[in-house]
Amino acid sequence: MMLQLTEERKKAIVENDKSYDDQFFYAVKTTNIFCRPSCKSRVPNFDNVTIFTQAEDALKAGYRPCKHCKSGGNSLPDEEWISHVEMYIKENYSNPLTLTSIAEHCHSSSYHLHRVFKKIKGITPLEYVQQLRIEKAEKYLVQTDLPIQEIGRLVGITNASRFSTVFKEKNSQTPSQFRKRRGNK
Repeated sequence: MMLQLTEERKKAIVENDKSYDDQFFYAVKTTNIFCRPSCKSRVPNFDNVTIFTQAEDALKAGYRPCKHCKSGGNSLPDEEWISHVEMYIKENYSNPLTLTSIAEHCHSSSYHLHRVFKKIKGITPLEYVQQLRIEKAEKYLVQTDLPIQEIGRLVGITNASRFSTVFKEKNSQTPSQFRKRRGNK
């Protein structure tokens, strides 16, 4: 059952008031995650919040339990949680991403995210971000005539020299060399 978002409930969320746990759960539309009032995650934009009386109601509405506060009772299996993290990264790779910002969005600590992601994927979350950015850049270099600086910006590396450096570290050639060699094949 859904409840009204009152000032009292807003205050409980902002202050992470544990005494309100199990009285209600709050779900955030933009993250598709629901939490307990005591969750230490970032304070949500209350325009995107829905209040539920029980965790089951939030689950039925399509929200996922928070990994950090274990709002669904048991936390998600690590593999499933990491697949949600991957999806978030794929949707946001072109934005500035830090381990902290990814962890906050996925309701976890940076340490826990780093450890579990590496255990499951074999690389760290930030290595995954860079890998994804370089893969996207390679496609742009082959499939478009966009300037290299613009491609760097599109994949989330706004500094042109940094983009060239990262690209060369991964491909042993600059973006220009890559484009030239791929264009000749």
